[in-house]
Amino acid sequence: MRFERTTLGQLSIGGKGNYGIAASAVPYSENLLTYLRITDISDQGTLKKDSLMSVADANAEKYLLKPNDIVFARTGNSTGRNYFYDGSDGNFVYAGFLIRFSLDRKKVNPRYIKYYCQSAQYWDWVQSFNTGSTRGNINAQTYANMEILLPAREQQDFLVQVLSPIDEKIRLNQKINENLLQQATVLYEHLLQDSEWPTATILDVAEKVAMGPFGSNIKVSTFVPEGVPIISGNHLRGYFLEEPEFNYITEEHAGRLKNSIVLPHDLIFTHAGNIGQVAMIPDGCRYDRYVLSQRQFYLRCDETKVVPEFLLMFFRSVAGQHELLSYANQTGVPSIAQPATNLKKISFPYPSFSEQMAWWKMVKPLIRQYLNNRIENDYLALLRDTLFPKFMSGEIDVDSAKF
Repeated sequence: MRFERTTLGQLSIGGKGNYGIAASAVPYSENLLTYLRITDISDQGTLKKDSLMSVADANAEKYLLKPNDIVFARTGNSTGRNYFYDGSDGNFVYAGFLIRFSLDRKKVNPRYIKYYCQSAQYWDWVQSFNTGSTRGNINAQTYANMEILLPAREQQDFLVQVLSPIDEKIRLNQKINENLLQQATVLYEHLLQDSEWPTATILDVAEKVAMGPFGSNIKVSTFVPEGVPIISGNHLRGYFLEEPEFNYITEEHAGRLKNSIVLPHDLIFTHAGNIGQVAMIPDGCRYDRYVLSQRQFYLRCDETKVVPEFLLMFFRSVAGQHELLSYANQTGVPSIAQPATNLKKISFPYPSFSEQMAWWKMVKPLIRQYLNNRIENDYLALLRDTLFPKFMSGEIDVDSAKF
């Protein structure tokens, strides 16, 4: 395959990127515009819809995404993340730490750029801006100057034709999963409304509540290429642990931090920074154990007294979030005071264990399907991201593949 060497700016309308709108300029609203932030975008270019927030539409027109726009994160460890907007996910205004390029359909198939910006070539380019353990900032002009290898339009179109159905299946699974979580939530709410249940505290049903290690116990200098994975806030965006990528420490190091080792069915919370995050480690994860970072703490349930997924639904609910955030400080970096101690004090509606198990019998198939869909999406994303470089390198001949 032959390539023309061009730049992102040359393939964009206007030739340059535009910075998004600052959070302070976007008051909260019930209107159906969504404020798209770095934290809403995964390294794989998909949306984390659990965290999306609505904003007012006043004065936001210039920041409204249009089909065939691609936005890039420009700062910190999220630098390089990107999201291609095709108009199907709703209406978005994009945050100040994102940069938008409007792709010119006359010059390029926009979806080709989408796939290019998830490729190894692209991430190698992002990696070149690393400063130690942190990705360096990339401004709009640097993104505009980013070199793009561009095959003939017919070949671009063919690559898109092959890869787009994979994306559509991923999108369908995501929509199914949104519905499955909604069903689980409705069943949880119905259980609570079914009777005047007594209350219990987390201390009553906990086998263990413990903190992550002190910051001095896990540092960049202790990371190794493989070993025991470290859970951070990046892995806690949904109801269940997400596993895009990890830092690791050695087995020996993890052995010295055994009080911060977490296992399937543990509920993980963030106590500093993105407070309010809570996710469960499900069965079937990539690893049989993990270690927490310094900003996390966890709850291990006594499973003879409470169904862990029941408490997960509580802490993801409005009432559970209110209880958790009632211990947050009001100054400086957002944090929960005395996280382990205060978590034990939180009370919640406590149906009998037999009622919880009856609820879990209905919810378990929904959760199993949800997790299976996530696994399928991981495999589909791997297939998509494996095919693209094979086409680019000529390992799969585009012209031959057409026939």
